[in-house]
Amino acid sequence: MADTFNYRIDHHGSLVRPTDLATTGVDQAVENAVAYQRQLRSTVVTDGDYPREDFRSAVLDGVSGFRRTDEEDADGLTRWVAESLPKANGPLLADWAAKLADLTVIAPKASLPSPAYLAATTYEPGLGVSSARELGEALAEIIQAEIVLLVSRGVRLIQLNNPLLLGGDPGALSFEDALAVDAQAVRLDERPEGVRIGVCPGWSAPVDVDRARTERLYAGIPADRWILPFDQGTEAELDLVRVLPDDRDFCLGVVDATRPELEDIDTVMSRMDAVGEFKDLEDGAVSPSRGFADAASHPLLTAEWQRRKLVLVETIARYCWGNEF
Repeated sequence: MADTFNYRIDHHGSLVRPTDLATTGVDQAVENAVAYQRQLRSTVVTDGDYPREDFRSAVLDGVSGFRRTDEEDADGLTRWVAESLPKANGPLLADWAAKLADLTVIAPKASLPSPAYLAATTYEPGLGVSSARELGEALAEIIQAEIVLLVSRGVRLIQLNNPLLLGGDPGALSFEDALAVDAQAVRLDERPEGVRIGVCPGWSAPVDVDRARTERLYAGIPADRWILPFDQGTEAELDLVRVLPDDRDFCLGVVDATRPELEDIDTVMSRMDAVGEFKDLEDGAVSPSRGFADAASHPLLTAEWQRRKLVLVETIARYCWGNEF
C-alpha cells in the first residue's frame, strides 16, 4: 500500500498506566502520553487506554445490555455477560480521538475489541440473547458505526482485536460465524485516502499454521492491515505472513511485550530479511507483540521496560526503512 509508511512505527494501543493517574487526572495523563509517544517517534498516537479498565471497555462501558460478574480470567480481565442485545449510549472512542487530534499532528489511532471476540466471550445461553451470532451481529453494527464516526473525526488507523482467531478456545462463536461478524464491522461504503482498518487475530502464533484456515481468515475479513505476532522466530510466524494476500498491509509484532529482556537487533533483522524474501517490506510496519497493559491492573512490563521496548521498535523501523516516514 502506497501510504503504509504513515503508520510504520505502531503499537497496539494500551500503555502502562502512570502511578499518579488518580491525582494527575485522565485528561492530563493522556496529554502526557501523547508527548511520550511523540518523543519516542511513534508514527501513531493513542490515549494509552488510560480512560478505560481494559481493552474491551470502550464497548462494554459504552453500550447497554451487559452485566459485570465477579469472575476474572487468567489475563486479569473481568468477565461480562450479555443479558440483552446491546445498544450504544453514544460515541465509544470518537471523543477521545478528537482530543488526540487536537494535541498533535501525528495520526491518532483507535483500538477496539472486535464484535466477534466480545460475542464469543460474553454470550451465555438463557440470559436473554438467542444466539452468540445474533449478539455478534448487533455488536458489529455498533462498532461499524463507531468506525465510520472515527474516520469522520480524522482517525486514519483503527485496530480491531480478536485474540481468538489464531486458534485455541474459540468461545461461543464458530470460526465461520466469527469471520462473518468481524467482516460486518470493518466494511465501509466509503474509505478516505490513507484510512487503514486493521485486525489483530491473536497475541501469539499457533505451533503449526493451518494454511486453509488461515486463508479463510484473511479472505473472510476485508481488513487493510493484519497485525501479526512475530517475536518468537518460529516458522509458524513466517507462515502467517506468507499466506497473507499481497494486497494487504502487515504489521509485525517484533518485540515481546511480556518479557523485560531486549531482543537482539541482528536477530530481529534476520527475521525481517526472511519476510523480505517473499513479501514487499514496503507494505509492512513493526510494533510490540501486544498491548503493554490490556488490563489496567495487570501491566505486563514496568513503564521503563515499556519505554525500552518502544525505543527498540523505533530503532528496528529505522534499520528496515531508513528515515522514509
